[in-house]
Amino acid sequence: MSLSHPVARRLLSDEVFQRLRDSIVRGELAPGEKVKDSELAERLGLSRTPVREALARLTDIGLVESKPGVYTRITTLNRRDVGKTLAVLRSLDQLAVETAVPLMKPSDLDRLHRANEDFKRAVADNNIDAALEADDRFHAVPVTVADNPVLTRMIQQLHPQIHRILHRKFSSLLGGRNTTEHHDRLIELCATGDAAAAARFSADHWSELGGHINQLFDADHELAK
Repeated sequence: MSLSHPVARRLLSDEVFQRLRDSIVRGELAPGEKVKDSELAERLGLSRTPVREALARLTDIGLVESKPGVYTRITTLNRRDVGKTLAVLRSLDQLAVETAVPLMKPSDLDRLHRANEDFKRAVADNNIDAALEADDRFHAVPVTVADNPVLTRMIQQLHPQIHRILHRKFSSLLGGRNTTEHHDRLIELCATGDAAAAARFSADHWSELGGHINQLFDADHELAK
């Protein structure tokens, strides 16, 4: 969604938040880039109030940082912070899977299958936005089944930070066989009802992703800018 496209007047703060969040994830608003609510409001064709509200929410989830009277800018990509975020996501995902597996119905397994098929097609087409959306739908199934609002909210807050790197390095992190094979195996474990094994397997995948991201920081100093 382009920043230059006028925003509908309903639910303005939510729409601005989603648009700015997506622009940060895609790198349209680059790490370290300074932003002003007045300039963003002009680009979006809005008053400054919903933009300020959106920037405050983006600050809460770590995509924007500010020093009053000095700057408001897009948070840089930092290896240490990314590692900490991944560690928390790993634990939250493990809890979600372990809680959800005993509660899963055939319809939930069908949703996992459909999301995984969409993911595979997106990977084959090298469509990063569709791949990330399908991957989110896949991992949202156990989170939804677990039915823990606090868990859901925390995961939703943390995902955009990781998506910034996944979007930038899609071919390295999502484009290979590893993630699709992970999805296939996780579905199998969920279908057997082995909650502990499914949770461990899912957690191990997050650890592996952390290793890949560390390699990216080693190989690409631009990530830290």
